[in-house]
Amino acid sequence: MPHLLSTCFDKMNAMKYLLFLLSFTLFTPLFSYADTQPKQSIVFGVHSKTAPLEWRNNGVDQGFNIELMNRIGQMCNARILTRRKTFQQLLSDVHSPESDIDVIAIVSPVTIDRDLSQSDPIYATHAKAYTLQGKAFINGWHDLVGKRVAIKKGAFVDVYLSGQEQEFERIDVDLYETGFQLLIKGQVDVVLAENFVARRLLPFYPSIRSSSDPLIYGAFNFVTNGKNAPLMAKINEALRQLKLSGEYDKLVNKWFGTGREKVDLTTTQQKMLWLAILVSIISAFGMILTAYISASLRKRTLSLKSELVQRRKAEQQILSLSQQFQSVLNGIPHGVTIFNRRCECLWSNDKNNLLLKSPEFHFTQGQVFQLDDSLIEVLNEQKSLTADMSYHAQYWQLQIHPIAEDQAVILLEETTEQQALRQANNEASRLASLGELSAGVAHEINNPTGLIIHSIAFLNHALCDLKPAAHHYTQQNPFWSVAGLDPNQAIEELEISCATIDEGANRISRIVSDLKCYARPNIANKHRPMKLNEVVTVSLRLTANQIKLFNLTTHLQLPEPELMGDAQQLQQVLINLIQNACHASKPISDSIPSLITIETYTRDSDHYLTITDTGAGMDDATLKRITEPFFTTRRSSGGTGLGLSVCSRIIKEHNAQMQINSRLGKGTKISIRFPLITAITKQMPEQQSEQERTVSLETER
Repeated sequence: MPHLLSTCFDKMNAMKYLLFLLSFTLFTPLFSYADTQPKQSIVFGVHSKTAPLEWRNNGVDQGFNIELMNRIGQMCNARILTRRKTFQQLLSDVHSPESDIDVIAIVSPVTIDRDLSQSDPIYATHAKAYTLQGKAFINGWHDLVGKRVAIKKGAFVDVYLSGQEQEFERIDVDLYETGFQLLIKGQVDVVLAENFVARRLLPFYPSIRSSSDPLIYGAFNFVTNGKNAPLMAKINEALRQLKLSGEYDKLVNKWFGTGREKVDLTTTQQKMLWLAILVSIISAFGMILTAYISASLRKRTLSLKSELVQRRKAEQQILSLSQQFQSVLNGIPHGVTIFNRRCECLWSNDKNNLLLKSPEFHFTQGQVFQLDDSLIEVLNEQKSLTADMSYHAQYWQLQIHPIAEDQAVILLEETTEQQALRQANNEASRLASLGELSAGVAHEINNPTGLIIHSIAFLNHALCDLKPAAHHYTQQNPFWSVAGLDPNQAIEELEISCATIDEGANRISRIVSDLKCYARPNIANKHRPMKLNEVVTVSLRLTANQIKLFNLTTHLQLPEPELMGDAQQLQQVLINLIQNACHASKPISDSIPSLITIETYTRDSDHYLTITDTGAGMDDATLKRITEPFFTTRRSSGGTGLGLSVCSRIIKEHNAQMQINSRLGKGTKISIRFPLITAITKQMPEQQSEQERTVSLETER
């Protein structure tokens, strides 16, 4: 019995081997013949960046539609060429008989056919409404009445609504992403978007949500123009064969995770087995005739395999090099674009490419930038062009280099930060020159001021000696007058004038002294004992011309808080804070003037300096960036954005802390706390009252 079973299995194995040889003998010439036939090309246009339909990964086009089209091309003995364009370009090309695009994949409503020749449905999808978070749910078309609805021009939602009465305000957009951006800006209320695209965009727009059930059902189809109707018939036939064979389901399961499973594979295999046996019996008589051909083909096959292995190695090296080159170009932070003479974009890394055709993108000198004219000029002269450009408040460097007679590469690099640094450097140079100039001017002012003080002292002594003589002369001549005044009254007026001149000259001398001290270069790590109230007094003198227009109140603690620090630098901090408070406040001439308050006090062994205003205040976004270099809300009026940044640095050098509290429309309070490590503390009598330790000076100007 075992011997009999062994014999049966040997016969079955021999039969299978015979069938394999016969099948290979019959079909190998057919396959060889098919491989030698020239293949036609089908140009498949794609536009989407939405997985899993069609997108580009490391420079390789992938996706369900692309893989399905490649499989159809194999069945139609045609090579598929993938060409990527914008959605609007594809719509225009597929309607033109002269287009270089043969087939595109597009969504059509299930109830409406397009005018173009289209295939059987490929995959189902739908469109629904998307709104901002917190908006009401859209239960149907009636909830869109009166709303502003964004619709992508040419998409299947547009096709579905064409010719129908619409009770909402329709706003056409070129992309669903443009609709989402308008939704965030509040320029539309609802976006009707296709499911797959919306699923890709939602992670980038967290403030937008899906707000309805499906409103429109559609299906992906391959479409082409009328002249390619025979081609569409072949595509439909191949598509149906793929569905019948189960390959279509495998593709669906691969890219979407769903699909039908074939359950009748056993019966099909049995039928194919009996058919193969029949064919093998018929072909057995031709084995002797094909033996010689098989031997020669085997030799040729080995040669082709060796050549194929070498070619695949070369293709793999080229692909690897291409991917590396593509990764490098995509990783460059600047825009790189290649144009031809007709101003057609041949390649781009999709970074700031739209600026080149924007009407607001112009030369920094103000001349209008025309991409066509600049490209033709560079290509004709074969000379590179480098220029500084501006777009709104941003600056860019534009470089156009010829790389062939009809092609040029455009490099676009943002230089806003470099421009800001250059302006800040120029401003710092001007400020340094102004400091040197102010020191020289202060020295020159000191000389005449000293003469005035000396002369006034002489006049005061002279008036003291002239009083008795004038009194004696008046008794002898009662009608004597000085400048039309009674002699005693005239001498009194002269004394008042001398005192006023002496006070003004002394004030000029103090201001010049403060200005020279403020302009003197700072020497790091040279902190000395200083009084906080004196910093406030000097700063108020230097800003007297500005604060005279505002209501100012000062509360300075006595005895004065003493610190270890640089008085000049702290004066610079307080002057900057006073100027900022003046900019944010209303002058006395306004109906409701603002109040500016400056205080010094001691709490928990720490000394505090605070400045408070009741001006415009700041919002949270401005408050978070207030100490960033070059950030300012007054750039149009000359602000550089360096003031509070420098103040923050000086305060840190003094081991102090600055706290800013502000509310929009309520005002701002800035507190600077000097810890015990930088303070020179003195023992104060416990019985000393708060009234004795604090002096309040209220100035109403």
